[in-house]
Amino acid sequence: MSTAAADATTDPHTTAPPTETSPSLSPTADRHGRKLSWLLAAMIALAAINLRPVVTSLGPLLDKVRTDLGMNATVAGLLTAVPALCFAIFGVAAPALARRIGPLAVVTAGMGAVTLGVLARSFAGGTAVFLLLTAVALTGVAVSNVLLPVVIKRYFPERVGPMIGLYSMSLSGGTALAAAITVPVTSALGGSWRLGLGVWGLLGLLALALCLVTLFLRREKGSTPRAAASAATARLTIRRSRTAWALACFFGLQSTSAYATMGWLPKIYQDAGVSAGSSGVLLALVMAISVPVSFILPNLAARRGDQRLFVVLLALSGILGYIGLAFAAGTLSWLWACLVGLSMCAFPLALTMIGLRARTSGGVAQLSAFAQSLGYLISIPGPILVGSMYQSTGSWYLPLGFLALLLVPQILVGLRAAQAKHIEDEAPAAA
Repeated sequence: MSTAAADATTDPHTTAPPTETSPSLSPTADRHGRKLSWLLAAMIALAAINLRPVVTSLGPLLDKVRTDLGMNATVAGLLTAVPALCFAIFGVAAPALARRIGPLAVVTAGMGAVTLGVLARSFAGGTAVFLLLTAVALTGVAVSNVLLPVVIKRYFPERVGPMIGLYSMSLSGGTALAAAITVPVTSALGGSWRLGLGVWGLLGLLALALCLVTLFLRREKGSTPRAAASAATARLTIRRSRTAWALACFFGLQSTSAYATMGWLPKIYQDAGVSAGSSGVLLALVMAISVPVSFILPNLAARRGDQRLFVVLLALSGILGYIGLAFAAGTLSWLWACLVGLSMCAFPLALTMIGLRARTSGGVAQLSAFAQSLGYLISIPGPILVGSMYQSTGSWYLPLGFLALLLVPQILVGLRAAQAKHIEDEAPAAA
């Protein structure tokens, strides 16, 4: 569980891709390494928990923020597209930063940006400053999104499935936690949105402290000649890889469904006669489903030579869920929520495939940046288009049919991305 020493090569159709290896350790060093590995695992989990509250804590308090800052409806609407845009733009820079100072150092800096942005925006006196500080936090989220799978690949090369499971479960848990308790916590703190949003910065401080301790103990030196040589061999012509393109499209399509669902599901239920309180509970159920599945699914997926079975099963769950919402949202409401929640677990599946489709941590860095950045760009129009369809037709039949139909190309590109191949075989190293 230490840094790369050499790139191994094996048959690309094996279940576990070859990884960087390290020399044998003495018993004392081995025990020390195990302790550091536990510390690193805790850091990954805590960092992942902090990747979504910057977004999901804002939604329940957006009306208060708008009123206090004088934010107009157009700007408030743009806030829903800003996260995906920041993830796409700033995620591209993550591999270059990782080559220069190391992925663990970049994730630590990312946690610093998240913490600074979340804490400072609670003191913002105007809309422009609030948006700027939100963007600072989202920049930290963007680079951490890309590089946490790289950290996993580098330090846990033989446990990619379980560690991706821990990462995605923690991320899902942070998403659900912020959505569920932001309003009660705000009420308990006197009703101020500034305290309700700022309190999540304390969780960021804890993650930042753990990142700093882990970074110090690991003594990661990304700028050494050895690291530079490794970085040079890791630069791939990734645009030539069909697997990379398929993963990017798969990531984008599943993100489209996820953002549209999180944004519109309560309204869908309310239009079917479900109370506002119950619709919120059903949205929480959708998010809660993904927490245990996000841990179990990567473990199962990593044990197989390919992940095509999971691609199909998750998409079929979503198709059934959206059809049920279209024709019977007020009946068996919990069933449709569970099915849609299962389909949204394509996110941890995509992360798992990113970790498995490259042989080295350098390859994972480039693949993660390419797939996530392009994927988030693909996802931006989806929720807006769903809202436009609803506004023009006055019903949810067309929007939900669109979301169900969107899962068909998701299956097709997912089947290609899930094949047991490595991008190094398709994208030769650049000169």
